[in-house]
Amino acid sequence: MSLLNNFTINFQFFMTRPRCHYRIGYCPRFRDFRPEGKACGPLDCVELSEEEAEALRLKNLKGLDQTQAAKAMGVSQSTFQRVLSGAYKKVTEALIHGKAIKIVK
Repeated sequence: MSLLNNFTINFQFFMTRPRCHYRIGYCPRFRDFRPEGKACGPLDCVELSEEEAEALRLKNLKGLDQTQAAKAMGVSQSTFQRVLSGAYKKVTEALIHGKAIKIVK
């Protein structure tokens, strides 16, 4: 019985959900943004993923609602909301605390 329990624990440990593949509809021309006149070190930088940048673009620049934007990215509405919330939090942190924003892959 202990061998079966050990197998179950190990099997559950290695069973992770695969990462979602997002559809990104643009390639950002600029990937780094920083406050004017401020040299930012690695601790003064907020990393924004391409998925988060795409969520901001679809919602704020294209004016899509969450359902349309989620469909455009090929994800569920709840996943889109989670990505968008993370993006808003990171951008807000950068603006309020004077940190650089870097879009990473």
